[in-house]
Amino acid sequence: TARFAADIGREVFAIPGSIHSPLHKGCHQLIRSGAKLVESAEHILEELQPTQPLLQNIIPAATAPLSNAQQQLLDCMGYDPISADHIQLRSGLSTAQVGSLLVQLELSDHIIQHKDGKYQRR
Repeated sequence: TARFAADIGREVFAIPGSIHSPLHKGCHQLIRSGAKLVESAEHILEELQPTQPLLQNIIPAATAPLSNAQQQLLDCMGYDPISADHIQLRSGLSTAQVGSLLVQLELSDHIIQHKDGKYQRR
């Protein structure tokens, strides 16, 4: 839990939501209690400075050109929210390939994952 992580000295991150939605009260409470506010993947990477040079070799920057596989996945996604299963069916890629590409695209801010688990282009 977030409390346990804070108790053992681990960083706690929280993504804020609408102040009008009761679904976001937990995240807002974490931020008030000292969790780091996160608005993008870069905010987390900034906190991981000691490992950031290593991560930069693994995770493409948002300004870096997309690989053929990444572009293929984006093309399969379209512009409406879509599940990873549907992306896999459309792309013909393996579950592992789709999962890896989704993480890369999310960390490079090309896509977002909604609360229902679906993905969408930014």
